[in-house]
Formats: sequence, C-alpha cells, structure tokens
Amino acid sequence: MCKTLRVRWTITPKTAPQPWIACGGCGGLRAFRSSGKVRLNANGRKLDAWLIYKCLICERTWNRPIFERRNIRDVDPMILDALQSNDPDWIRAETFNLDALRRKSQRVDEFAEFDIAKEIRHETGGWTSLEIELAAPFPTSIRLDRLLAGELQMSRSRLQALHDRGLCRTEPDRADIMRRRIMNGTLVTINLPTQAEREPIWKALATDACP
Repeated sequence: MCKTLRVRWTITPKTAPQPWIACGGCGGLRAFRSSGKVRLNANGRKLDAWLIYKCLICERTWNRPIFERRNIRDVDPMILDALQSNDPDWIRAETFNLDALRRKSQRVDEFAEFDIAKEIRHETGGWTSLEIELAAPFPTSIRLDRLLAGELQMSRSRLQALHDRGLCRTEPDRADIMRRRIMNGTLVTINLPTQAEREPIWKALATDACP
C-alpha cells in the first residue's frame, strides 16, 4: 500500500483585482481599487447595494453594483447583515467577484503575488508519495505549474515530465491542467519512491518545516 504525506496549501492573493473605469476626475480610463466599504439605499421595500471603489490617481469614487432594486425580502439575511455591518470578510470576498467586475469595466487587472499557508493533514512513517490539496478561497491568476515549481524548487519542464510519466497526477485529470490557473479543491499527487532525502527535503518544501 502506498504511504502518503498529505498536506494542504491555502493560497490567498495579496491584492484584489482592479477594474479600469472611465474616471470623471482624471478624464480617462483609470484603475480603481475597493475602498472596503459598501453603500446601501432603501426606497420602500426596494434596496440597492454598491461596493465603493476609488481611482488610484485622484480617489474619485465609483459605485460597483452588487444588486439594484432588490426586494428586501429576497435578500439573504446573512448578506443583508454583512452589508449593513460592512463585514470586511464578506466585502473582501466580493472584491474577487471577477464576473461582476468584467460586466461593469473595460479591463480588470489581476495580480500574481500571493500568500501561502501550508499544513500537514496526515503523515505516515516511510511515506513514498506526497499529496497536496490546494485551497483557493479567492480566484487567483497563478498557474498550477508555476505554483508547484516555485514551492517545490524544481523547473517547470521537470514538473511537466513527471506529469507526462504519470508520476505527478492531478484531480481533476486534464491534459492542460498544469497550464491553467489553480482551482480550489485540486489534488496533486507526486510519487517519490526513488527520491533521495525524501523526508527531510521534500517534507520541508511541502510544509515549510525546517529540514
């Protein structure tokens, strides 16, 4: 039976996407970033909600619609509470709503920089394979091959060779998955039965533990 070191990597982008909007203050297209604040407007039983953005140059505001003319009874109570309290976690999640941003802007900039937290989920003595569960709570632009190559300190060509030989498997299993941006819940399994210093070196890379 294959013995496995199971770890989870949680990848969090450092910077939220920035839409480009025609700025009335600057007189042209400019990048805007979220202010972390929402605006609500009630008209009878109808409610409007916007996420407030500011121009990076002049700080003129732009209200990005979350919803408009919505019957208050149709708004999820948890969402309504988050909007009324300016809940920072809910707002941060909404700043990564790429579909909503793309509908309202001519261009959306994404950023590759990210934080990563690594934790051991299960370890068996004498393990010969490494299983990495990827948790991506927010959309990120980084490709799977770049993430793995950078964190495991190997070239992307070597990583692709392992994938082609069946020594690096993914779930979901797609031929082009290495060239795609990482997806929440992706599993990567690397077989390492012949790798020297498997436990001190590979474990250190997979968990950020000192060898």
